[in-house]
Amino acid sequence: MLNARGLLGLAIAVSAAVAVETQTSTPAPPYTVLSRDARRPLAARSIGGQEMFALDDLARLFNLSVREDTLAGGLTVGIGNQTIVLTPQQPLASVAGRMISLPAAPVRDGRVWYVPVDFVSRALAPISPIRIDLRKPSRLILLGDIRMPRVAGRVEPLGSVTRITLDVAPPTPHTVAQEGSRLLIRFDADALDASLPSQTPGDVLQAVRLGDTPQVIALDLGPRFTSFRVADQPGTAGAARISIELVAQTETPAPGAPQPPGPPPQTPTPETPPLLDLPPPGGLRAIVIDPGHGGEENGAKGPQGTLEKNITMSIARRLKAALEARLGVRVLLTREGDQTVPLDQRAALANNNKADLFLSLHANASARPSASGAEVFFLSLSDYGDEAQRAAHAESEVLPVLGGGNRDIEVVLWEMAQARHIEQSAAFARAIEAALHDRVPMSPRSLQQAPFRVLVGANMPAVLVEMGFLTNPQQEQRLASDDYQNTIVQALVDGIVRFRSTVGTR
Repeated sequence: MLNARGLLGLAIAVSAAVAVETQTSTPAPPYTVLSRDARRPLAARSIGGQEMFALDDLARLFNLSVREDTLAGGLTVGIGNQTIVLTPQQPLASVAGRMISLPAAPVRDGRVWYVPVDFVSRALAPISPIRIDLRKPSRLILLGDIRMPRVAGRVEPLGSVTRITLDVAPPTPHTVAQEGSRLLIRFDADALDASLPSQTPGDVLQAVRLGDTPQVIALDLGPRFTSFRVADQPGTAGAARISIELVAQTETPAPGAPQPPGPPPQTPTPETPPLLDLPPPGGLRAIVIDPGHGGEENGAKGPQGTLEKNITMSIARRLKAALEARLGVRVLLTREGDQTVPLDQRAALANNNKADLFLSLHANASARPSASGAEVFFLSLSDYGDEAQRAAHAESEVLPVLGGGNRDIEVVLWEMAQARHIEQSAAFARAIEAALHDRVPMSPRSLQQAPFRVLVGANMPAVLVEMGFLTNPQQEQRLASDDYQNTIVQALVDGIVRFRSTVGTR
């Protein structure tokens, strides 16, 4: 005989299963899973208007263990020594003890459990022992160290010049060369995730397309093409921009006829100000602020519909203005608007711009509406083993240089970059936590370590701040208010000033 608790659990499980049957379930186009040694399809279904993967398919693909509590209606997903806990009818997941939001709750269709596609990026990727990169617009999942930069192209006719702009993220080495009637852009990559413009055939440019190999973009040239020029410059959100101008052949004017004015020379202008030659007092000259989530990644959602991505963007803009005004430092944002930016690309922006500090802003979520308070995190190396400890104390390598002599070169693996800065990151986190503690409510565990992917690749002191719990109705209201956002900004500025005055940066 079932006791009262068992009957209640059974009722929850039955109600969850029945609720799924009332939703429309149709096949969706499959995703493609790419690794260095395989290319596999991954089936998807649209259930209640939300694209989902079968949990059984993910278990086979990522070597997951899945355990179902039939009475309570919950699911426990294991990957390595980490666990993810899911509950039907709850768009939340507990990932290694930290609550994250999902766009939809897990659902059961017959005997198969389904989870939203974003489960891969939000729950699996942060704790997976191998790199996982979900690219929803391209319907791709990249595994491991496969190099597949995103390339977005556009074409602009400018009189006798046709400009092709390619935004590449992350920045990737490349060459541009003419071969017969084609201009070939070759990337040092395994393949390209390219979104290229459809081009009406013209006298200068006839087509922009993928080349004969997956690492090449080809420009088919028209009969009036004469020459080209190339400029590389910074793009937005850590991307690189390749600008290629195709010059058309012009008619030769009759002797004595006035020369028509040509287009003004195009001078590439960087989208971020250059670094100062000398750092200002205190050793800080560049700080990167990372507004969490963005684009398709909404992050946490409050009871009144407040989205984490909007809160972090608003506070990041205020913080940028405050730091520039008070400290006179160069401040970069990892995103300037509502766009999706991969986690590794956020740290890459900081590294490429030689930032002195990296600060990632977030708002928390919990299944308990009463959970409240700000929390400050720095990276934990416990999941990275002995290799991380070796990286933290690694010496530079001495390499010969052309013309004789030697040079000290720091060789740091991407996933070990933060290991060398753990002590300074801890000091940075303590300074931020102390400044926040003076102004805003703090969680009982206000200073913590965690294996956040966004911090792993940062080659400078780096911390992540959870500014409050959006799932707490009172804190949702505060986080959305101008006064509270300004209070947080002032606390973060003071924390950076405290760190600058007590710890020398690199």
